Amino acid sequence: MKLIDGKKISNDKKIEIKNRIEKIKQQTNKIPGLATILVGNNPASQVYINSKIKACESVGIKSFHYNLSKDTSIGNIISLIKSLNNNQEIDGILLQLPLPNNQDAQECINAIDPLKDVDGLHPFNAGLLILAKNWNEILEKNILVSCTPLGIIYMLLHMSNINIEGKTAIVIGRSNLVGKPLSMLLLANNATVTIAHSKTNNLKNLCKNADIIIAAIGKPKFLNKDFIRDKAVIIDVGINKTPDGLCGDVDFDSVKDMDIEITPVPGGVGPMTITMLLENTLKAFKNRNSIKNYM
Repeated sequence: MKLIDGKKISNDKKIEIKNRIEKIKQQTNKIPGLATILVGNNPASQVYINSKIKACESVGIKSFHYNLSKDTSIGNIISLIKSLNNNQEIDGILLQLPLPNNQDAQECINAIDPLKDVDGLHPFNAGLLILAKNWNEILEKNILVSCTPLGIIYMLLHMSNINIEGKTAIVIGRSNLVGKPLSMLLLANNATVTIAHSKTNNLKNLCKNADIIIAAIGKPKFLNKDFIRDKAVIIDVGINKTPDGLCGDVDFDSVKDMDIEITPVPGGVGPMTITMLLENTLKAFKNRNSIKNYM
């Protein structure tokens, strides 16, 4: 088994982003700004937000944070978002999900200026992703894509030297945040993609025939060695709390002796998600300021 070290890949990428921001500041006397909104006091969400704020500070992105009470109405959240849309210091807006009290966040997401939608969840950006012909077009147009899928593709393409083109890939999970956009990104890189979910029949056989498996179902240790063949690449998106600590959707102990490449939990996909938020904030800055080259 070979580990795909998301933490190291993330740190290397952050250094690159920091250097680009320093050049931006020299050339434009501006720095990118990211606004984060947290509704309520969910401990896990607070940890995520704090990690994002710290990451912004580490690379030179200006951070703006807004903590609203758990009883804040959708209307008031949207009012805040509209004010941030008009704030020229802010290039990206991130609404931490899920919202408390089982509130539907889509109305809030729809209120975000698509140019500031660093989570890639606005229908405009989701549509651009679906319409993109290939990966190069996604890059050239600076399309804002959901951070976790983008981080996964970055790991596969640029850092782990894993060829996607022509490979069979199965994505287990069909969420708007991970499963659906990741499937589009894999297709853009010329993989043959299957999207699986809770109603899928013969999941074990489908996985056994895949070159790349993305596990994003939120079930602790769901995938074991019976689902995986040798030489496969496994991306474990799951972060599950158990009495024994954090674990992924893959039974790590079950596959540790197999000839595979796999992301660990923690230290795999998680760090890349935060780093891609920084990357998307840079993209948003570039798009809003019509900057053609900011490397």
